[in-house]
Amino acid sequence: MPVRARLLIDCPDRPGIVAATSGLLARHGANIVELDQHAAGGDPPVFFSRIVVDVPGGAAGLDALRADFAATVAAPHDMTWRLVPVDEPRRIVVLVSREPHGLTELLWRWERGELGADIACVVSNHPDHRERVERFGVPYHHVPATRANRPEAEAEILRIVGEEAPDLVVLARYMQILTGGFLDRVGRPVINIHHSFLPAFVGAEPYRQARERGVKIVGATAHYVTEELDAGPIIEQDVVRIDHRATLDELVALGADVERQVLGRAVRWHLQDRVIVHRRSTVVF
Repeated sequence: MPVRARLLIDCPDRPGIVAATSGLLARHGANIVELDQHAAGGDPPVFFSRIVVDVPGGAAGLDALRADFAATVAAPHDMTWRLVPVDEPRRIVVLVSREPHGLTELLWRWERGELGADIACVVSNHPDHRERVERFGVPYHHVPATRANRPEAEAEILRIVGEEAPDLVVLARYMQILTGGFLDRVGRPVINIHHSFLPAFVGAEPYRQARERGVKIVGATAHYVTEELDAGPIIEQDVVRIDHRATLDELVALGADVERQVLGRAVRWHLQDRVIVHRRSTVVF
């Protein structure tokens, strides 16, 4: 039976990339079922592509294609690339604090088979969501975290992540600052979600600050986490319009709603290999 796989390409833009790639796939009998590409200007210009293929010969056929692609296409075109089976099992670890909307969205999508990965466990610095999470049959770890015990808390989270070996860590409104040392050691991508008021309204009660200033848009941003707080490559954003009639509670509810949708899309797109990170930005197919 053929193996369905995703090929992601990031390389300097030059003539012949598509011909070389499609020609090699054809020689291996691989059938292209999806193809997206984007050529970005700049100095130098860059080419990106996401290709979904059916590869004959099972795992052995995929290994042969991977080896041939590395030598005859990727190397001559200076490609950063990966070729992975679509049905390869994937796992995520979710970190959360008190606000449940992002966590609930991920649990709901996972239960419906829409997430594209298993939720290995949930880690929280509060015990609030244990019953909610365990109803889904997902392990829950309460790891108290404060400024005073931050090194110990991060060490325990790293231990849990190491045991679970996830492909992705998701901060579903985890309201603790993660240190650069944590990010260096975690060893896999980390996705965060936050409201759209940054950097204008920082600190406590951003929705109250925003309402007092008469904001007309409430939104959310999902991005990869880097040492530069809330400034990593952006995966997805969305907004809803509001007016002067909106109460503070209504603003908070609208914000939670758009946050959960943006987080769900960002996590799903990452797990579907739709996101290519390039420098400080992303291409999302």
